[in-house]
Amino acid sequence: MLGRKTFTREEVDHAKASIDQQVAAYQKLIKAMGKATADKSVVAARGAFEAQFFNHLLLALDRFFVHRIRPVTGKDGNPLNEVEMLCDSLMNNGGVLATSKVIKLVPEKSVAKVAFGEQIQLTEEQFVALVAAFFAELETRFVE
Repeated sequence: MLGRKTFTREEVDHAKASIDQQVAAYQKLIKAMGKATADKSVVAARGAFEAQFFNHLLLALDRFFVHRIRPVTGKDGNPLNEVEMLCDSLMNNGGVLATSKVIKLVPEKSVAKVAFGEQIQLTEEQFVALVAAFFAELETRFVE
């Protein structure tokens, strides 16, 4: 498929609904686990699952809009660029955030605040904030 300069309202709404369903399923699972457990292995497993789940859900988010083009996304380190860099690093750099020769991401000013050279382990809070910022930027730049 060729690069895209626009996405339809329906495409954006479908992607939002899909991501929202996954986050709701995660929250339901965590609620069912309850906070009553003192078992350290359960707490550790939850933490490991959270990072894997949200890292992979970020890849799913990116896939909906993978054909967005640079002239529209820009190079300024906005949330669209941040998602691109995080996904590229998850897929091609062992999950460690790599720098870019093209995108001017400033980790301290980014949404997820993942530093270059740091292992990407998104929390629910980071993911939810990044998704909100991603869709806001996408709608500004790509939805007519």
